[in-house]
Amino acid sequence: MKTLEVRDIIIGVGAPKIIVPIVGKTKEAIIEKANSFKKIKIDVVEWRVDFYDEVFNLENVLDTLKELRIVLDNTPILFTFRTKKEGGEKEISMEEYTALNKAVAESGNVDLIDVEIFLGDEVVEGNIKNIHEAGVFVVGSNHDFFKTPDKDEIVTRLRKMQEMEADIPKIAVMPQSSEDVLTLLSATNEMYTKYADRPLITMSMGPLGVISRLCGEVFGSALTFGAVGQTSAPGQIPVEELATTLNILHKAL
Repeated sequence: MKTLEVRDIIIGVGAPKIIVPIVGKTKEAIIEKANSFKKIKIDVVEWRVDFYDEVFNLENVLDTLKELRIVLDNTPILFTFRTKKEGGEKEISMEEYTALNKAVAESGNVDLIDVEIFLGDEVVEGNIKNIHEAGVFVVGSNHDFFKTPDKDEIVTRLRKMQEMEADIPKIAVMPQSSEDVLTLLSATNEMYTKYADRPLITMSMGPLGVISRLCGEVFGSALTFGAVGQTSAPGQIPVEELATTLNILHKAL
């Protein structure tokens, strides 16, 4: 298993690293939220740019990102446009999606970019190529807000992300029962122990899935999402409580 070093954070060893999203609609709200993180231990900040009112104005995106980089200093930034079909806020054409990710990667102000892995292989391969050429890491992702696929299907999707050269494969699914949560954890463990050669992110969303956000060190998920105020997905835990729990589990292990 390879680790991934992003600035001063080593992903894939020890307790899962904590990602906190920013979901502001305006530049002012985004920068205010980033400033609020200064007294909180956060490993990675995700800018969910699909919430941003000016997301289709590339100049404004890059300007806001530049200021965000200054405020966050050496904290790694994950840049994410979540498409509507995978739970995001806005529709986007694949041409716009590709151009946005390419320009942001080339700005030098982000460390990781999320690429949804089922947008079509040609689109995905183009995005990953552009992002890697700019020296930025890729989080390959897939989200199901309605159900939990069976274990083999989850593993298949994660392996596809790895084969397409995503630096961190990620899957988030919605449980309908506690058995669904066990399915996600079992799939994570199988991927981690049998196939993965890089860090993973997996989670079961909503109240039923909260345990999956805490036990990644046991089953093989290297990052988890916490919240400071507003959340970007159901089931995210306040970051202080999350950090405390992860630390307790890490010491016990």
